[in-house]
Amino acid sequence: MPLKTNLPEKKTWLPVPINSDFPIQNIPFGVFLTRDDIITIGSRIGDYAIDLGALHQLGYFKDIPLTDDIFLQDTLNDFISDGKKTWRLVRNRISEIFDINNNDLKNNEEHKNIVLFTMDEIEMQLPVQIGDYTDFYSSKEHATNVGKMFRDPANALLPNWLHIPVGYHGRSSSIVPSGTSVRRPMGQTLPAGAEQPIFGPSKLVDFELEMAFITTDANVLGEPIPVEEAENYIFGMVLFNDWSARDIQKWEYVPLGPFLAKNFASSISPWIVTLDALEPFRVASPAQTPTPLPYLQQTGKKGFDINLEVSIKPEGNKATTVTRSNFKYMYWTMAQQLAHHTINGCKVNSGDMMGSGTISGPTPDTYGSMLELTWRGEKPLTLEDGSTRKFIEDNDTVTITGYCQKDNVRIGFGEVTTKLLPVFQQKKK
Repeated sequence: MPLKTNLPEKKTWLPVPINSDFPIQNIPFGVFLTRDDIITIGSRIGDYAIDLGALHQLGYFKDIPLTDDIFLQDTLNDFISDGKKTWRLVRNRISEIFDINNNDLKNNEEHKNIVLFTMDEIEMQLPVQIGDYTDFYSSKEHATNVGKMFRDPANALLPNWLHIPVGYHGRSSSIVPSGTSVRRPMGQTLPAGAEQPIFGPSKLVDFELEMAFITTDANVLGEPIPVEEAENYIFGMVLFNDWSARDIQKWEYVPLGPFLAKNFASSISPWIVTLDALEPFRVASPAQTPTPLPYLQQTGKKGFDINLEVSIKPEGNKATTVTRSNFKYMYWTMAQQLAHHTINGCKVNSGDMMGSGTISGPTPDTYGSMLELTWRGEKPLTLEDGSTRKFIEDNDTVTITGYCQKDNVRIGFGEVTTKLLPVFQQKKK
């Protein structure tokens, strides 16, 4: 089926600000609460949210085989289950409706008033019901940095790292959309020089610059997904901040890995950008040595050139950009991650989420966490207001942005922005 949405010369009759993340070539999917307190599935062009439920009821998708209520739900899971053919048909149709030369909706003021919302009229929701969430550890630079800090600098990578996309099973109930504040976690830590752990607030709360992909129903129990087919089961991508409590993690991660240090909160951007929209921005992924085992060997360009930035904003002050990185640095690709995830027959469902792992580049200004940027706190960062940070402090707001740019077309993800609140205090009775 032809992909009609990516033409750089394509224009829309809706006003789109210069350098908007959401030109007509993007057409992401999300879920939002309307001004009438109705939850609907939608898309976005420029600074306008598009009510796809209303568009469908008004007959604009009549030539596409969709159930009547497919966009009248509070998650995208059922739509994602319909598969890649349906996603592409819907995106192509939205592209046609809002094309500058199409007057069907453009000249229908009644319908426009029903279908279109400005962004300040809506409230974005979590776009999918995330049944399962897996976090990978797929940046060679990040894994090397952590290995140098906590293990043997001469042998920073563990023996398995260059052979498998290492991952762990995360906690989906703690994933929240951009704009939702999270709290500093409590837990056990082992202070330097101590022989017994103590209980209290984490002192080393960190962001992790990641991206995540959302899957469709991909297989039946026992069926592996071949690496060359894996991308057919990836609906799209979001920005992802996998919050971490480094001091809790250091105490608990041996022998089974992260637990309380990771499951207290993770934040995602609310608009899911499809792989179709990202198609023009493919690049070769890093060379892999040694050659992976056959089930992980891939051909073609499987990386994506996505520019990423993280800023920290203390309460009442300006934000400071602390890192600029890129998704193209990832050693293990999404296709390899999904193929490895299912090689043992693990079933993957619609709405499942797979985190990339912290994205770090080859230079210090491209590192994807405070752990690396300050090198365990030994080199504090100075912010615009003159304050310094070793890790994230209470009431700091962390914002991640991401976009692709090519042929005068910018495809972006918006942002995931989250404020870190102090520890939860029980109300006195």
